[in-house]
Amino acid sequence: MHVISVKEIIEICTGKLIIGNINTKCISFCTDTRKIKMGDIYIGLKGEKFNGSEFYKQALEAGASVCILQEVEIDEETKNKYSDRTIILVDDTLKALQKIAKYKRSLYNIPVVAVTGSVGKTSTKDIIASVISTKYKTLKTEGNFNNHIGLPLTILKLKDEEALVVEMGMSNLGEISLLTQIAKPTIAVITNIGTAHIGNLGSRENILKAKLEILEGLSTNGILIINNDNDMLHFWNNTNNEYNVIDFGIKNESNIMAEKIKLNIANSTYNVKVNDKYYDVTVPIAGEPFIYNSLCAICVGRALNIDMENIITGIKKFELTKNRMEIIKKDDMTIINDCYNANYDSMKAGIENLSKMQGKRKIAVLGDMLELGNFSEKLHKAVGKEVVKNNVDELIVIGIEAKNIADEAQKCGMDNSRIHVFTTNKEAVEFIKNNKEQDDCILVKASNGMHFIEIVDELKKQLK
Repeated sequence: MHVISVKEIIEICTGKLIIGNINTKCISFCTDTRKIKMGDIYIGLKGEKFNGSEFYKQALEAGASVCILQEVEIDEETKNKYSDRTIILVDDTLKALQKIAKYKRSLYNIPVVAVTGSVGKTSTKDIIASVISTKYKTLKTEGNFNNHIGLPLTILKLKDEEALVVEMGMSNLGEISLLTQIAKPTIAVITNIGTAHIGNLGSRENILKAKLEILEGLSTNGILIINNDNDMLHFWNNTNNEYNVIDFGIKNESNIMAEKIKLNIANSTYNVKVNDKYYDVTVPIAGEPFIYNSLCAICVGRALNIDMENIITGIKKFELTKNRMEIIKKDDMTIINDCYNANYDSMKAGIENLSKMQGKRKIAVLGDMLELGNFSEKLHKAVGKEVVKNNVDELIVIGIEAKNIADEAQKCGMDNSRIHVFTTNKEAVEFIKNNKEQDDCILVKASNGMHFIEIVDELKKQLK
């Protein structure tokens, strides 16, 4: 385990020691005073409406051994009371967090897999980590802790791990550039280029540009793994002469391909050819998107010289992060909980998956997709087309933008009696309760800001 000292932190961040010992070892980092454990290093981040550094006394009372702060005056009483602790002042605590994480990453000569893309980042990260952990002790991003704060905090959790898998999210240009320079991946993964954040970026071309920033931090001789069936990545791949690429797919000829695909109710199976030998693969989550995720994991596993038997085991055992395609099934109803987030591509995948599920009625409960800007109306209407195309029996929509889903579904031929528009989650829940039938299969999906987990929680109470 590589441990950073206070002296190193001061040097890295050009900080000033207020009180304490420069030889103090810094092992566990925390940015929330409510979660501090004895001996933690507290970093007081500054937000738009608060300065975490102002809560340093709470951090010290909770047992923090070191506080890294900005824009605060440390009174003499505190200095005397906590003379056995360490306080460092820096110009910018966020930049300090990122610099410390970057430095800690540099101390580890281990495989680092960085995952980005418009859809499926978290589930792909989870399945890759499951595969790698069959051979190496692996640390991975928790949940979707994938931004300029979450990624550094993940890296700072490194202790004796032999591999690291991180997720990189973004909403604008330049953000992944920062993250990849901190993480310095040895393997970079781009799941796909879709429409998420198109409201900020203006075009899929710009989304591709933003995702390709991951290459800026890729180590020398590093590997890029991409979905060759994605139109944008496929085009880029055909013109790339600079990077070492391993591609995967179902439709387009790729290094790793799924064949003889069977989409079952609870899982998916396929054959894959590796080194002239065919292997049977079972993915424990239903739906084509998870076949792509597993193919990506195979690419990563092979790049790390993990044998196929272990790779297959890792795929079979992987578990989804909560609220992502979670299937909750009882005798009278099946709920597909996919309400963590949503954009057009994930909506389309969710509806397609719903259409393949068993059930008397296929019911889609859909809400607003956020952060789509001027593209919002167009993309919500495109979801309405998918509802009709996939023969959804009942459509329930909630939200101002989601009304476009209902309008387009009706325009495309769905009977108005099967379309139900509500303004609140509570109204929708009451309607479902009063109109449910035996063996209904219900997809619940919207952007996280719509709080659709409330709907899932209420529906769970109805299960027998």
